[in-house]
Amino acid sequence: MNLIKFLNKLFKYDGFILIDSNQKKYVIGKPLKDDPIKIKLLDKNLSYKLLMNPDLYFGEAYTDGSLIIENGTLTEFLEIAFRNIGRGEINIYGKILKKIKGTYRYLTNFNKIVKSKKNVSHHYDISEKLYDLFLDENRQYSCAYFKNENETLEEAQNNKIDHIIKKLKIEPDQKVLDIGSGWGTLALSIANKTKASVTGITLSENQLEYSLKKAKEMNLSNQVDFKLIDYRQLNEKFDRIVSVGMFEHVGRKFYSTYFNQVSKLLKEKGIALIHTIGSSNPPRDPQPWITKYIFPGGYTPSLSEVSRPIENSGLIISDIEVLRMHYAHTLRHWKERFLSKKEDVLGMFDEKFYRMWEFYLASCEMAFKWGDQVVFQFQLSKDNSSVPNTRDYIY
Repeated sequence: MNLIKFLNKLFKYDGFILIDSNQKKYVIGKPLKDDPIKIKLLDKNLSYKLLMNPDLYFGEAYTDGSLIIENGTLTEFLEIAFRNIGRGEINIYGKILKKIKGTYRYLTNFNKIVKSKKNVSHHYDISEKLYDLFLDENRQYSCAYFKNENETLEEAQNNKIDHIIKKLKIEPDQKVLDIGSGWGTLALSIANKTKASVTGITLSENQLEYSLKKAKEMNLSNQVDFKLIDYRQLNEKFDRIVSVGMFEHVGRKFYSTYFNQVSKLLKEKGIALIHTIGSSNPPRDPQPWITKYIFPGGYTPSLSEVSRPIENSGLIISDIEVLRMHYAHTLRHWKERFLSKKEDVLGMFDEKFYRMWEFYLASCEMAFKWGDQVVFQFQLSKDNSSVPNTRDYIY
């Protein structure tokens, strides 16, 4: 099967014009526009690469400039592509490779303590100025909570914090642990709004420095303690445990270790909330381009992969909420802000970096809009009486 046959089999809705390295044009699908999007392949080997592993090589080609998009934007093309792909596999050899996928997932997610710190530094210790270009003013780098699509990013991020605090039912003077505290916004907000005592842990030196500075500015240094430490190295009890956007970096091999540790650290009447990107599909390989260039060691689990280690840890799943389109909206805001700051990005990095991050934000947006990506919020406890019987306390 050549690339043209493969693409025409895949694209049932809309289409585009493909121009190969010999300037030969092919109509893919049934384009709806009179002047369709054009995809130009400048590398003669790219047709073969895209046929073999489009998940990896399309992003690489767009990043290095050997694939050019005309008559439209990257987002517009990905919208068409993901709408056709949906939650399915796009690698034609996917069925053949399925038998070795379990081994690949295991090897690429073997995140021991030293490797975990290295993986975190790869993404989060790039440049604080970069993140200030597209995140909200409090540097919240996780899915926001949109009550409606017209809300601003700042409003939706504040919604998320309030939603989490309500689910945790935090009381004054309780001890709260934030695993993967990032730039400290959630930990500081919990301390400020509930008067609880909060410990935030991170593996990013840049994030730690920023969090400590922010706590001092807010006069919360005596109430919030930020540490550079792995969750596996803690050994004290907490009334509440929260983790937002960190579980994706745990690694499939360590799911049992993670939830056993949460169970160990959580008091008998405690409540935990784990907020993580996940997949609505059965288990599959991590996305190769994202793993190679953006989040090494990262993996978004299926619900089935998470529920078993939770059950085995002795924790009770008291509630699960699935946030679907919220991250697509969040990523759209991030992407639009990032693209509007192109000159600022190029002042810090090169064109290749800019195109890489454009592809990262746009492809992830479409994965949440049309693909299998969702966000799971697991509310966990050790006792059925720890959490109210209805959700009235949340809404």
